[in-house]
Amino acid sequence: MKKALLIIDMQNGMFTMNPSVYNGESLLNQIKYATSYARKNDMPIIYIQHSGPKNSPLEKDSAGWNIHKEISPEKGDIIVHKDTPDSFYETTLHQKLIELDIDHLIITGIQTEACVDTTCRRGFSLKYKVTLLSDAHSTFDKTDISAKLIISHHNEVLRWFGDTVSTEDWISGY
Repeated sequence: MKKALLIIDMQNGMFTMNPSVYNGESLLNQIKYATSYARKNDMPIIYIQHSGPKNSPLEKDSAGWNIHKEISPEKGDIIVHKDTPDSFYETTLHQKLIELDIDHLIITGIQTEACVDTTCRRGFSLKYKVTLLSDAHSTFDKTDISAKLIISHHNEVLRWFGDTVSTEDWISGY
């Protein structure tokens, strides 16, 4: 199977919100690790970049909209723009995957219960093999539930739509 690494909404605005994204440093480190592995293995890397409404942390062309500098795209990487939680809806993602002959998506990024969840489910519905890196996605604490519980819950639920493995296990060939 030909794989692509998807990095969803890893944008500056997610790290400047108060509170910031849960476990942000660890998240960046895991995605750097996955990205390094993907590059060494000539695996396409696709950044999904969300455009939020005016005056939001992810407002298009604002500092918050830019992809985090620690994992910024390199020459040859692909950037897909979206404005909904679904990385496929009214974007070029599916077409790019077809052009690259990709049939296996390795998914990372932010926000676990929104964009990551929706992209996993849509990828599955479009017949892609899906692997969610269980330690390479995150979200924010909510009033009634912690980010840690949201992540744990989604790691369990999204097993219905693909494999859920740690970055280390993925790199080791789980």
